[in-house]
Amino acid sequence: MTSDLSHLSGELKERAKKVLGRSLAIREVDAGSCNACEVEVNALSNPVYDIERLGVHIVASPRHADLLLVTGPVNRNMEIPLIKTYKAMPEPRIVAAMGVCAISGGLFKGSYCCHRGVAEVLPVDVFIPGCPPRPQAIIQGIMEALDMMEAKRQTERPKGILP
Repeated sequence: MTSDLSHLSGELKERAKKVLGRSLAIREVDAGSCNACEVEVNALSNPVYDIERLGVHIVASPRHADLLLVTGPVNRNMEIPLIKTYKAMPEPRIVAAMGVCAISGGLFKGSYCCHRGVAEVLPVDVFIPGCPPRPQAIIQGIMEALDMMEAKRQTERPKGILP
């Protein structure tokens, strides 16, 4: 596990620097989860994983975020705040659905008060499976999100330049 983690860590740091030229900023939103996924996100900042040293930061404002990490099935009370958070993010917007609930609704599927995952509300670029996902899976999902970000940036045409 340690060698796998050190390999993932080094790769994440290099990829963030290559794609962004700086640190990656993540805005995490709990859209009605049981909090198990949040515990794993918090574990990423402990001394074992320490994603801050890899150039990955959890930020409070969506205006500073490169990636929106959503947990939970999106209950009705969180639908509008989640959409507002998404719209406040700068382009290109990357969304990662983390955990079974965010992917498919999980054990809340079929409930009157919840959606069947984030994809019913927002366009999702990366799915991070697990209940809850392990920190290694979250790091792998973040690397996939960086790949998506790079692809989106290459396909976007700069504004103000004539064809």
